[in-house]
Amino acid sequence: MASSSIIGFGMYLPNLRIKTSEIAARWEQDPGALASSLGVNEKTVPDRDEDTFTMAFEAARQAIEVGKIRSSEISAIFVGSESHPYAVKPTSGMLAAALSLHPFSHCADLEFACKAGTAGLQIVDSMVRAGQVQYGLAIGSDTAQAAPGDALEYTAAAGAAAVILGPSDSKNALCKIDATLSFTTDTPDFWRAADEKYPRHAGRFTGEPGYFHHVRTAITGMLDTAKLKPEDFAHIVLHMPNGKFPSRIAKEFGFTKAQMEHGFIVPSIGNTYSACSLLGLVHVLQKAKKGEKILLVSYGSGAGCDAFVLTMQKHGVALPKDERETTYVSYSDLITLKQ
Repeated sequence: MASSSIIGFGMYLPNLRIKTSEIAARWEQDPGALASSLGVNEKTVPDRDEDTFTMAFEAARQAIEVGKIRSSEISAIFVGSESHPYAVKPTSGMLAAALSLHPFSHCADLEFACKAGTAGLQIVDSMVRAGQVQYGLAIGSDTAQAAPGDALEYTAAAGAAAVILGPSDSKNALCKIDATLSFTTDTPDFWRAADEKYPRHAGRFTGEPGYFHHVRTAITGMLDTAKLKPEDFAHIVLHMPNGKFPSRIAKEFGFTKAQMEHGFIVPSIGNTYSACSLLGLVHVLQKAKKGEKILLVSYGSGAGCDAFVLTMQKHGVALPKDERETTYVSYSDLITLKQ
């Protein structure tokens, strides 16, 4: 069976940040203890003009430039998010028009908590392998919500990542998708009703039996299916709700800090939800070398995991440097931007 490869990739992060210590001071908490327990020092904050659609557009435009293809050659786009700007109006349709994709395109918005972006990647992978499309675009983009004072407020961030898939024999093929699988259960560790502004969660229940059980099972299943061992991978990217959870799972399987290094981005940007694991992958794709294998495992509350084995076909490609200056905001600024 034919396989698909990553042809292009891109990302977008707001230049606004807020430090963990700033949020902790507002709630009279110990900033040092919080930063240590969460493994997050600061997070991105979306400005008023940085919604899910806008960030997805910027990431996708960069992916098209990196892939060196015409946007009109793309005929599938799937956008994963928990924060689509409209409840009833597709982000994917707006992006298809804004990016000038082929008018006969497969478009859909996806939602599966923080793994909706990788769900899109799986769909596009299947369509390319089946020969239904030549190029397809998978995007994860979120402006994550958190109620003031909630534990999520320290990590819920914003960002977008976009990945273009095409045939593995394309001259622009960068990284082949060798295998993928998913593991899903009905585990209510995190939820938001249709009429609620902020999500709710089950506290420590989000660890076990949420994140740890699902990520552990997905990794085990992927290693068994692909007949690979942890040491066969040069890079691993795990979903990063905070800095502690993926580090614990990595240690459990014997993954090293060197394997985690390039994709472990949560300490400086927070949890970007549907964009999180794809952003980690984008960072790895810039540094990885030809022949190196990558293990990617996303996680979405509710709950499920998507796992991928990928192999680099070329050396990584560096994205253009973001020339914008990082600006730190106060807690009062954060609340104002949410209004």
